[in-house]
Amino acid sequence: EGSGIRMVTPSWTHPSVTKVGDFIFRMCFIDSYQGPVMAKYLREDLRIESIALLTDNRSDYSRGLGDAFAETFTSLGGKIVARQSFSKGDADFRPQLTAIKQAKPQALFVPGYYNDVGQIAIQARDLGITVPLVGGDGWESPRLLELGGKPQEGCLYSNHYFVDDPTPVVQTFVQSYERRHGEKPDSLAALGYDSMRVLAEAMRRADSFDPVKIREQLAKTSDFPGVTGRITLGPDRNPVGKKLVVLEVKNGALTLKKTIDPQTE
Repeated sequence: EGSGIRMVTPSWTHPSVTKVGDFIFRMCFIDSYQGPVMAKYLREDLRIESIALLTDNRSDYSRGLGDAFAETFTSLGGKIVARQSFSKGDADFRPQLTAIKQAKPQALFVPGYYNDVGQIAIQARDLGITVPLVGGDGWESPRLLELGGKPQEGCLYSNHYFVDDPTPVVQTFVQSYERRHGEKPDSLAALGYDSMRVLAEAMRRADSFDPVKIREQLAKTSDFPGVTGRITLGPDRNPVGKKLVVLEVKNGALTLKKTIDPQTE
């Protein structure tokens, strides 16, 4: 911050990141947005009345997203019937899942990362827990389905974009990425692409390499047509009203369950 170097983060969702200094910008939605949107979706769209939480107590991301989700879910009349935690690197989640099963939730919110989710899903099904697991963008990985397999069927998570979205801006990017890398791009690739395009556009408008002028143009970013949605940066240098997609594991593949886009609703 003191050097005046601009920083553009594609994927850090913790709210505190841009508070460090006014040269720091973000292209993704934040956890205090993602959590409430998913809570509202479960409560109002899926009519879920009770839920259990299983969070990673060593992860600021997991705790923060879990708290943001729980606050909104309860404010909408939902009940948190169990709260359990684990530590990153754990392999046995059965004690926590056994307690969760006894609470009989209608869904299990797991705001963790994909490498834990697979084992949690497998062990949950082994214990007879049949309700869907629900998560956030930390689930996103090409390895998610490989690690969890069939036990993840019917599970849901929020993400920044859907690779099979038919809109031209998405498919142009996906096809170009596939030609170059031989695989489909995940959301981190899409956010990285959007971040570089927004930065390049700010530099073009600034017509200068002066850090302050580029920072000024970055801050003016408005209605930029990104792969992950239209990007408008607010006064805190976070996107305002960013699109969020809900993905579901269905027949062993990811499918689009719902698109939540405040800019078009």
